[in-house]
Amino acid sequence: MLRKIYYTLNSGKNMKFAYYLRCYMRLLMPRCFCRNRLPHLLAQIESRKDRDYIMKRVDYYCQIDSPVVLPESAERLSESWKKVWGGNVYMHDTYEFTRFFPGDKRWGFEPGDVTYVPEIPSVVKSRPLCDDNRNSIVLKLDKVRHFIFVNDSKQFEEKEFKVIFRGKIAGKQSRKDFMTKFYGNPLFDVGDVGRKTDSPIEWRTGKMTIEEHLDYQFIMAIEGNDVASNLKWVMSSNSLAVMPRPTCETWFMEGTLIPNYHYVEVASDFSDVEERVRYYHDHPEEAKAIIEHAHEYVAQFMDKKREDLISLAVLKKYFG
Repeated sequence: MLRKIYYTLNSGKNMKFAYYLRCYMRLLMPRCFCRNRLPHLLAQIESRKDRDYIMKRVDYYCQIDSPVVLPESAERLSESWKKVWGGNVYMHDTYEFTRFFPGDKRWGFEPGDVTYVPEIPSVVKSRPLCDDNRNSIVLKLDKVRHFIFVNDSKQFEEKEFKVIFRGKIAGKQSRKDFMTKFYGNPLFDVGDVGRKTDSPIEWRTGKMTIEEHLDYQFIMAIEGNDVASNLKWVMSSNSLAVMPRPTCETWFMEGTLIPNYHYVEVASDFSDVEERVRYYHDHPEEAKAIIEHAHEYVAQFMDKKREDLISLAVLKKYFG
């Protein structure tokens, strides 16, 4: 019990209470104020020095070039807004930006861990990295869980030469394969933190705080239902993110990450993990170069005002 309380207070993750407090305060603001501000906010993009960068990201998240045509059965925003009170993070995160648009706009919306391409153009948190995912319009959703960054004071050389992994295993074959291969290997500290699991008893362990993870040189980022949710904070740390090439992406644009430049790429069957981590342990300058590139990548998401403008521009492109 004490361990659970300690983890809750010191996990390093965003506090849900503070998140929901901001969300419900947002609901008290009349939407007409937001709609009146939208033209001014979008006009700001045109006068910014980073205008081209912003529009490049807008086009990345919303790849549809022609006007979006939705069926009459598609829900109107006004109908969706009725579900926000008492709704989950997906409802609140979309409302933060959809409230700037008229309530009679129709939209497609697929909440949750989406690993398929919707039949109609729809707003999603995640999409598969495939040849044609244009119907997946990515917004920054479930950000309270996914968008966490750290200030890591410990340098790579000061960390323990070990590979750390903590995650839920149930229903996640890739993570199960990893655990099967490396549980008991002295170079790996791995464990299943899921409460509802059918994994071997010896795999099961308590959760670790983000700070505790940062004592290790190598942190595994293994996809679960869609993306690896820890990848953002790992790439902001002075540890190396180790993972197979991603198969899904979110607002973090995992599809633009460069293997062995932003993270250490390993085979999808994890057959070369030990070889790869030993190489970068023995070549710390190369390891620190990847860490520096990862920090540069993460930095582009730190400007909240710009992130908000991009979100609004994505929806403006979608709604027309």
